[in-house]
Amino acid sequence: MVEVMLMADVKKLGKAGDILKVAPGYARNMLFPQALAAPVTEASKRRLAKLEAQRAAERAARKAEAEALAAKLAGLEITIKARTVDGTKLYGSVNAADIAGAIEASHGVKVERGQLDLPDQLKEVGVKDAKLDLGEGVFVAFKVQIVEDQAE
Repeated sequence: MVEVMLMADVKKLGKAGDILKVAPGYARNMLFPQALAAPVTEASKRRLAKLEAQRAAERAARKAEAEALAAKLAGLEITIKARTVDGTKLYGSVNAADIAGAIEASHGVKVERGQLDLPDQLKEVGVKDAKLDLGEGVFVAFKVQIVEDQAE
């Protein structure tokens, strides 16, 4: 067994900074070539500290960017027109892709469907609460108003 220090999180093995014993072939053929781990030395400990400082700075920059975007989207309200059966029930449903498209169209902010936290299903006319996950623990609560499309 070879003692290595993980330089990055490795699924099913450990987190960055962990010191582990692994098979020599696994370290030589998988971990070292991909820079996922390094032999335990003072130099690798210094390199890990430097990497962690860089990652912390990157996380802080992403969080500041997410908070700025959250300030821009504060008080967000989206109105979506949909066809209805009887004025209240929708023919289909309003999904995350519809809402992401409406946010991009109205505010110019590209949103992925996976960032949206919606109530179960939006199948009726009315106002629903939803959340947008901007990453790094920053969330924006907003309202989705579904109205009947009168163009039928």
